[in-house]
Amino acid sequence: MKMFSRLFTPLFWGMFFFMFLALDATAQDWRPVDPAHLAMKEPVVEKDADAEAIFWEVRVNDAGYDLVFNHYVRIKIFTERGKESESKIDIPYIGNFQIKDIAARTIKPDGSIVELKKESVFDRTIIKVSGIKVKAKSFAMPTVEPGVIIEYRWKEVRPFRSADNIRLPFQRDIPVQFVKYFIKPDPNRNDLAGMRTLAFRMPRVPFTKEKDGFYSMQMTNVPAFREEPYMPPEDQVRSWMLIFYSQEDNLDSAKYWGTLGKRVAEYMKPQMKVNDEIKKAVPQIIGDATTPEDKLARILNFVRTQIKNTSDDASGMTDEQRKKLKNNNSPSDTLKRGMGDGSDIDFLFAALATAAGFDARLALLPDRGDIFFDPKLPVPYFIETGNIAVKVGEGWKFFDPSTTYVPNGMLRWQQEGVQALILDTKECVFVPTPMSPPERSKETRTATFKLSEDGTLEGDVRMVYTGHRAYERKESNDDETPEKREEALRDMIQSRLSTAELSNIIISSVTDPVKPFVYTFHVKVPGYAQRTGKRLFFQPAFFERGIGERFPNSARQHAIYFHYPWMEEDVVTIELPPGYALDSADQPQGLKVENVGSYDVSIGVTKDGRMVEYRRKFQFGLSDNIYFQSSNYPTLKQVFNMVHDRDNHTLTLKQDAAK
Repeated sequence: MKMFSRLFTPLFWGMFFFMFLALDATAQDWRPVDPAHLAMKEPVVEKDADAEAIFWEVRVNDAGYDLVFNHYVRIKIFTERGKESESKIDIPYIGNFQIKDIAARTIKPDGSIVELKKESVFDRTIIKVSGIKVKAKSFAMPTVEPGVIIEYRWKEVRPFRSADNIRLPFQRDIPVQFVKYFIKPDPNRNDLAGMRTLAFRMPRVPFTKEKDGFYSMQMTNVPAFREEPYMPPEDQVRSWMLIFYSQEDNLDSAKYWGTLGKRVAEYMKPQMKVNDEIKKAVPQIIGDATTPEDKLARILNFVRTQIKNTSDDASGMTDEQRKKLKNNNSPSDTLKRGMGDGSDIDFLFAALATAAGFDARLALLPDRGDIFFDPKLPVPYFIETGNIAVKVGEGWKFFDPSTTYVPNGMLRWQQEGVQALILDTKECVFVPTPMSPPERSKETRTATFKLSEDGTLEGDVRMVYTGHRAYERKESNDDETPEKREEALRDMIQSRLSTAELSNIIISSVTDPVKPFVYTFHVKVPGYAQRTGKRLFFQPAFFERGIGERFPNSARQHAIYFHYPWMEEDVVTIELPPGYALDSADQPQGLKVENVGSYDVSIGVTKDGRMVEYRRKFQFGLSDNIYFQSSNYPTLKQVFNMVHDRDNHTLTLKQDAAK
């Protein structure tokens, strides 16, 4: 007893009490579970849901220096499909955002609990349906089965950010019974008076005052948001809310954009200042160019090739090196130093164009890859990207000098076909940017093959990309090693031709701002043709072999949205195996969709019957037709199914009887 009396000293009791409080505080982080939720057999929001969130709550704290989100979600699993879809969790993040304090647990119907182990959380890269790569913290929920409840929470920290212009999604990828946001405004703004909201595809939800300086908004019975291939941007079709600070309300949009444009133009005027150094440089840059188009093309080529873009991920510069760089205070600084960030290069282009006698101005453009902008909405958040507009004749031409791989006469696809605000200290105007026609974004693919008697196809391939197609290839390859580039090419070909063996790979013009992006390689594809008795069957459309239907689903929820018009042109020559000849030389019919696209195929055979030449030309997006309502889905699906069927046209070879 004396031993125990020594243990139970006041110090011990104090430590024990502290530990008890700590354990109790940890337990308080998880809310009690309603037995009715454990016993739930069917979803509430959507009858056929495989899983449903009971609640999804987020606390947003605008601390004035960091923006902190605390997420807490609880989900009921109903089916095996729900188990598969919800047992693996990805928490996406971008840039310098931080994901911390992840905790998760599974609650079985009998009330027993299995906690997630900390070492089960790892980083990975996920690819969304839209093709965008995003980093994520990932983990697998323990012991998930139909009938259980899973819940997890995490903290997201956005350094040096505020709650001004943040997006709050109310619609998630599963139905949610109860969505609630708690928002604590920046203390430097005193109260909620300056905080505004804009609701998209949902009713405007009022704020409710909560304790500790928070205000809340909530919705109930929110249906799931489901991604579909070739749909408009997520925030164009799902329910969400924009939070922003403003002391003004009920603004006249025309007056607002005019006032904003003049203010920005006045502020940015020194950044595009023309001095003697700029004037002296222009004649050497322009050279013997005489037309306005040629002069501007040479200025554009100069700022892209002779000025190092320190903002480009392919510049070879580290973040530490960028931090040590001096700021360029004028276009002449950028010219003298031979380097600058994206804005510096844009301003230098504008200054050089002005010195060459052009009216060059800064233009603000929206991003239709993010949301479709409406000038009637007076919020500058949606129109912040700066490009340069130059008056040529009676119209305006737009340039994106700092985006290295965008061809002259084009913009990034996200900025084509949008309303651009051209700034001026006197009068600002909205002008539509043109959309590039299909032939500007073209894939030209050629191949020369020999087909063997055993069905092996072997030969040389060349694939040339221009316009937006080239831009996408260059951006995805420019910061990769040659080995990684070759690996990506092999993966691309083998994803549809699993037996393909590539060699002699050459990838050209990866970082060239002007030339097309080019793949050349030798390929061998065992089993390309199928042999049955004395016949061989093969698909002459080599570049379409193994590609599935573009729209396999019978129904569609969202509109159909292609990023830009495009064209494909293929020439495939195949030498037939000795002793074989075409059993039939039929070819698919062409296809035309007025003001949208066309598809043409021809199959020819040399006089000696030894060579087959296959030609294919497909273009889509004529007359800027890249957006289609969901009601047009059956027709659009039929068109692409017809193209797919024609691409899978099979030729038959018959072995010579003498052979």
